[in-house]
Amino acid sequence: MEMYLTGKTALVTGSTKGIGKAIAFELAKEGVDVLINGRNEAVVLDVVRELKEQYPMTNPLPAAFDIATIDGTNQLTKAFPEVDILVNNLGIFTNSDYFKLTDEDWKHYFEVNVLSGNRLAQFYLPKMLVKDSGRIVFIASEVAVMPDEEMPQYSMSKTMQLSLSKTLAKLTKGSKVTVNTVMPGSTMTEGVVEMLENWFPDSTEDLVEKGRRFMSENRPHSLIQKFIEPEEIGRMVAFVSSPMASAFNGAAIRVDGGLVPTLY
Repeated sequence: MEMYLTGKTALVTGSTKGIGKAIAFELAKEGVDVLINGRNEAVVLDVVRELKEQYPMTNPLPAAFDIATIDGTNQLTKAFPEVDILVNNLGIFTNSDYFKLTDEDWKHYFEVNVLSGNRLAQFYLPKMLVKDSGRIVFIASEVAVMPDEEMPQYSMSKTMQLSLSKTLAKLTKGSKVTVNTVMPGSTMTEGVVEMLENWFPDSTEDLVEKGRRFMSENRPHSLIQKFIEPEEIGRMVAFVSSPMASAFNGAAIRVDGGLVPTLY
């Protein structure tokens, strides 16, 4: 499908690995000039070089700023005052004991997972509205609608992203700007690969079989009974970022393999 994205510029936060990197590559495949974001400049530059080699018709650029901070965000927006597409992918997660979480833990997740994207949306959305063109996509998780007791602070932050995205979408009423949320299910990122190796340390199964075994034992509601590949999330984000998805606005789009056992 022709996405009509050639020549657009996209900022994908947290795009040096995992889902963020996959989103960056899927957008570049459609001709988008992607701003690669991360805190480690050397790693950011490596991804930029990889993108340029694979998609030489595009012009990827490094955006090595810590956007979990106000200063880092200000530096990024000063360097790149205009984008056509903003993908708020940056996020942290870990399993935690609710009874041991401190106020600082909750504040940290709010700062990184919510405020980082909010600050960027607050900067770029008015510019998009003036141009009457633009896309903002938040990357949440299935735990936004199915909170996980093992990740309470992460679940809270992802639910807040849904609320924020819906609020911002209402500000675009009557325009050609859209704001949506994509909710991935269990995805085979680098962290999940490491987790599976640690989960089944004595197994001789390959990674695919370990993944299927984990899903069967720990994610029984999944209809596909396997981990989603990051590229599958990337392709959905590329579509939502395109003019082809103009009727999607204020939507929470599930890409979870049927993991959430509800009708909507």
